[in-house]
Amino acid sequence: MQVTSQWIDGLCFVGTTENGHSVVMEGAAAEGGVKRGPSPMEMLLLGVAGCSSIDMVMIAEKQRQKVSDCRATVTAKRADEAPRVFTEIHIHFKVFGTDLKESAIAQAVRLSAEKYCSASIMLGKAAAVSHSFEIVECV
Repeated sequence: MQVTSQWIDGLCFVGTTENGHSVVMEGAAAEGGVKRGPSPMEMLLLGVAGCSSIDMVMIAEKQRQKVSDCRATVTAKRADEAPRVFTEIHIHFKVFGTDLKESAIAQAVRLSAEKYCSASIMLGKAAAVSHSFEIVECV
């Protein structure tokens, strides 16, 4: 896997993946950024949200759960001093669907957290990572 980051101006960069996808990133406003894109640390959290959501939905679907939507909200705390690493990360899944079994969704979240989501497992080596979920029944 390879990505490239190219400086645009100020604290703004464009990141490009080897598959040709691009995203604008910028330093936080406190660092002089003007909010043209997420910060690199926000991108890390987006990666965790995406990775864990993909795993959770794939596992739930293999369990024949009728998931119609999944939203992952990731909240994090950072160290006060540089390097301002993440110290705590919490992933909360809001899972929408019909006749969802709490035990199946709990297992999908657990398997994502413990076995499949390389992003959260990797960040878990440096920060305390926790998970929770709620089910929203759709009719």
